[in-house]
Amino acid sequence: MTPVRVFALFSLLLLSVAVRAAEPGKEAPIPDVVSYYRDVRPVFQQHCQGCHQPAKAQGDFVMTAHAGLLLAGESGKAAIVAGKVDASNLIEQIVPKAGKKPAMPKNKEPLPQREVTLIKKWIAQGATDDTPSTSRQVIDQEHPPTYVLPPVITSIAYAPDGKLLAVAGYHEILLHHADGSGLAGRLIGISERIQSLAFSPDGKLLAASGGDPGRFGEVQIWDVAKKKLKLSHPVTFDTVYGVSWSPDATRVAFGCADNTLRAIDIATGQQVLYQGAANDWVLDTVWSVDGSYLVSVSRDRAMRLVEVATQRFIDNITSITPGALKGGLMAVDRNPKKDELLCAGADGTPKIFQMHRNKKRVIGDDFNLIKSFAPLPGRIYAAKYSIDGSLIAVGSSLDGVGEVRVYRAATKPGEKNLATASLLTYSSRGFATLPLMLEARLDGRLVATMENVNGPVYTLAYRPDGKQLASAGFDGMVRLHDPLTGKLSKEFAVVPGKPIAATTK
Repeated sequence: MTPVRVFALFSLLLLSVAVRAAEPGKEAPIPDVVSYYRDVRPVFQQHCQGCHQPAKAQGDFVMTAHAGLLLAGESGKAAIVAGKVDASNLIEQIVPKAGKKPAMPKNKEPLPQREVTLIKKWIAQGATDDTPSTSRQVIDQEHPPTYVLPPVITSIAYAPDGKLLAVAGYHEILLHHADGSGLAGRLIGISERIQSLAFSPDGKLLAASGGDPGRFGEVQIWDVAKKKLKLSHPVTFDTVYGVSWSPDATRVAFGCADNTLRAIDIATGQQVLYQGAANDWVLDTVWSVDGSYLVSVSRDRAMRLVEVATQRFIDNITSITPGALKGGLMAVDRNPKKDELLCAGADGTPKIFQMHRNKKRVIGDDFNLIKSFAPLPGRIYAAKYSIDGSLIAVGSSLDGVGEVRVYRAATKPGEKNLATASLLTYSSRGFATLPLMLEARLDGRLVATMENVNGPVYTLAYRPDGKQLASAGFDGMVRLHDPLTGKLSKEFAVVPGKPIAATTK
């Protein structure tokens, strides 16, 4: 048999195995020996730890470590009694009684029968802890993260009053004073990665999306003043991205690695929107001015419009013409004043689009496009409008080098982009300056390139007064620039103290 035929036969065998493994309706068999770390712990992560973690220990019961599972919560009954299924209060909580739904998970669907069987069998076999020594690190408010190296910063966000700057860290959100003078607080949770941050419009709450790669995703809602976790919403089996607030601050949207766009009610954690039109990871989201539409961008190169009330996919805002987009989209932001969208991604070219199409689609058109800007080197990971919508900022990465630029925003054809100027006049009362409104003919021009940017840039944020632009990325530093001149005013490391060994149990 020739090598080509051998290879072809081998490929067919692999394909047949893959098809059989993916046959619908067949559950994986229960293992003979159930592992806590491999089999049971993921069930608790997905369904239980949102409410039973150090930052939010409902019922005085924490389920993030094996030792806590053997304790009694406020009920006074031991949750798990090794070797005794019927004596374990946890089983009583997750098994239905007399046709009624089980008490836990609270306000959610009951655990699948296979997962209940796994937990029962694990308890019956002695509830052994087989957590590897390398995974026994304890991280909570009493044992905050310590850093051997600066963290890669994936997101920063200013509070609406401009006093705080939230920074994504490892297992935590670091609240810094916005002038870089030091830490104001640390919000420590169960997600080892925080992918995106967003303050609520009134600044009282802070939303974060993240999770543990390949294990679970989580959306967190924090009470900023109390520094307390208000809601933890576990979702999917991978980290989640691009969290954004509805204008009325009742819902948050986010994108998932299972190619879905979702939104939840922050008061209850209930899912209120689910949309699966994307063909790849959904990496960022933003709401329309009135909150009736959601926009998402994906690695599949498309920016999509979804109607919130009906959860319907409405339109591809970007062109559907093959080759029109050169790579996945990674960031989107909305003009604070109107439904125009800044997006950017793998091709390094920032673009502004109108949100709603008012002309019949023709294959080959890119009707919604308002302006393409000069490209940056490499991929653009961050794109933000200034608070008045007059400027855009974008940050990129290429071969370990980063760049941040500010451009003057563009308007729809036919609209006037007014810029303020002044006229020196003389009268009998002396010299005076009068404001003039001049039509800006330089839409899309480069305003400034930020100086002293070192390494890839993954996140940007305008201070609410528009006079400061913060950037961060690979090197764990936050840099504060004047967005009109590019001058660096301050840079600071986000992690406190000298790195020390992690605390373990």
